Amino acid sequence: MNWWPANYSKHGEIMRIQTLLVTLIATAFLPHACFADDKPGKVERATYRVTGLFAPEREKDLRAAFEDLPEFKLVAVNFADAEMTLEFDAAKLFPKEKPERIVELVDQKVRSVTHHTFGVKPRRTVPRDKLKEIVIPAAGLDCKACCLAAYEVIANIDGVYQATASFKEGRITALLDPTKTDKSKLEEALRKRGVDVGKARKP
Repeated sequence: MNWWPANYSKHGEIMRIQTLLVTLIATAFLPHACFADDKPGKVERATYRVTGLFAPEREKDLRAAFEDLPEFKLVAVNFADAEMTLEFDAAKLFPKEKPERIVELVDQKVRSVTHHTFGVKPRRTVPRDKLKEIVIPAAGLDCKACCLAAYEVIANIDGVYQATASFKEGRITALLDPTKTDKSKLEEALRKRGVDVGKARKP
């Protein structure tokens, strides 16, 4: 005996039940599906040139600054080459940004928490054996702000890749590309900012 109405399709009813079951199952697992899209991105490691590292003790200040940047992990600091290595999720921090803008964006974040006393630049591409280290005797007040000011004068000169400034030691040093700049240009820039070049600090 056929209990189904003449205009009722058994196949259609089965399809409707199957659709309902699939919908119920999908709904039950929906939260898990949403979380699947929130998986952590790929953490990358990058090395940058860091500005503001004018003395060894400044490494402590740099590490303290990154405590206010929890999205970054400061892996290592190389004072001799003025470089630091970071780990961070670029895709999460800077979504839809072009790779070539990442250095600029990292620089902005570092400057924002350090009142522009530290900055980030692309890593040096010139081999170290092609660079020349010069030493400039200089006298002045041995405070952090004075040393930073003298450092920034020469660190911002094209061709200078690493520099130090210590009026306590009575000298300013620079690691430079001799094809781009020289000692005389650095001394001239320092004199214009009022630094007593050529004079060691009196004991």
